Amino acid sequence: MRWLGAVVVIGLAAGAKMMMGGDTNTAEEALSLTAMNQPVNSQKVSSKKSKKSSNTHLMEIPQNDGASKGQRLDRKGYALCYDSDKGTPQWVAWELTREETRGKLERTDWFEADEDVKGKRVEYNDYSGSGYDRGHMAPAGDMKWDMEAMEESFLMSNICPQNHELNKGSWNDLEIETRQWARKYGKAYVVCGPIYDSDKKLKRIGRSHVAVPHHFYKAVLIYPNGNPLVLGFVFSNDGKHKTMKQSLVSVDQLEKRTGLDFFSKLPDDEEKALEAVTATLP
Repeated sequence: MRWLGAVVVIGLAAGAKMMMGGDTNTAEEALSLTAMNQPVNSQKVSSKKSKKSSNTHLMEIPQNDGASKGQRLDRKGYALCYDSDKGTPQWVAWELTREETRGKLERTDWFEADEDVKGKRVEYNDYSGSGYDRGHMAPAGDMKWDMEAMEESFLMSNICPQNHELNKGSWNDLEIETRQWARKYGKAYVVCGPIYDSDKKLKRIGRSHVAVPHHFYKAVLIYPNGNPLVLGFVFSNDGKHKTMKQSLVSVDQLEKRTGLDFFSKLPDDEEKALEAVTATLP
């Protein structure tokens, strides 16, 4: 019966790893992972495949001011710049089209270490018992149009430690609203990521010492009535609820806090005027 016991243990571990997006960690999960000693790798994702052909203009890709460096990784549904010291992305960017919002695929819910990252490689169980959700930057809900894109959204390089109330609250609300904008206006260009305040103590979790962000930002470019509109948002990663409207900031403010230049492919005069003001929700 020794073989039967091994099958039961493996089954428990695989069940633990099939967590819902933004999942909090449970005692059952910890027991299963301990029993296995190693994370399950039977469903590894290959990220060395082409991006979607429609995403050639790269309007969504921010420009770095040169003060910080990271590893650029291109996926089928998004691109990111990975910070190996913090174990989180600096930014994650993608274009979401109306057609893609109509995708019908179900979530895979299979978080996986990203074998393409150089340096620190964050594992699934780095978040276990931390009290933080595995918070998607490029959300699985935006990747229902393609299985490869869906699977790659669960790579740990696309994940940040996120307060559960934020992950399931305002952050999720904005993800849903952005899909509505893409459906209504044809497409949306999105950039998001963590903010680490230099004057605050940095908390780290797990064996990989993943840095916990103090805030999260998101910048969105849409075209209501054919005219460009840019929206900036900042959310505190402390569980204190703020609505999307309360979290609005100008994109200029985001650029000062992140050192990134958003939507730089817009005409210069247009970009300057749009990003200087805090827009209202469409």
